[in-house]
Amino acid sequence: MARRTLPFERHFEGAAILGELLTLGGSPYSPEDVLAQFREARKAGLAPADVLPTLFPREPRFGDTGQARRLFQNLLGLWDVCPDKVGLSLPGPRPKKAKPIPPAPLAGAVPTAEWVDSAWTFLDQDTRSRTRLLHSFENRQDALLTFLDEQALSDEGYGVLRHLAFELHAMLELGCGAAPGRVDPAALTTSPGGDGGPSALVCYADEALFEAEQDEEAPVPAKEAAVVRKWVRHLVAALWAARRT
Repeated sequence: MARRTLPFERHFEGAAILGELLTLGGSPYSPEDVLAQFREARKAGLAPADVLPTLFPREPRFGDTGQARRLFQNLLGLWDVCPDKVGLSLPGPRPKKAKPIPPAPLAGAVPTAEWVDSAWTFLDQDTRSRTRLLHSFENRQDALLTFLDEQALSDEGYGVLRHLAFELHAMLELGCGAAPGRVDPAALTTSPGGDGGPSALVCYADEALFEAEQDEEAPVPAKEAAVVRKWVRHLVAALWAARRT
């Protein structure tokens, strides 16, 4: 099962969404501030690459790559319309899309590749549910996140581990109706006993890591790929063992 990469679309969704994304990215600026800066920059003949880094005191480090992508889609979409004398509510509401459908309850069953794909699609499309599940993950797995943050990992290695931990946690919460229990960080450094987790989840995690290793711009360094791969396998097993049945 291949992970699907959605096309990057420059589109401004409105001040409310952009404001939330700016806050998540650590920017001190409001959408109104950004609009004013964009207009001044355009008058000065600057490009987006000259302005975007100035919006963040430090480089944003998202645990969720979907949110990072959406932030920059909105920023570049606002850049495209900012020369016009428009309000931040533009370009207006988009046609309503069909409401995302959550994956079917697992009800004690083992996830299949089709189920994992439906869970990933729901997480990608339902922003509100994704945000709620992200908060659930961060609150429940704080010890695990602290452990990962303390390791001597590159930003790329840390990022793929955190992102996969969130997605697997969120999928299991969707399928089981309750968040998995807390994972002991020691589970990443010791071989998992018994069930290593469903093959569909293992394949999903392996493919995500493979794509991160092959990324053209910021790949997971080859020198840490082996340890990250081992931790990914242990992470699948630990979260599966911690699920609420």
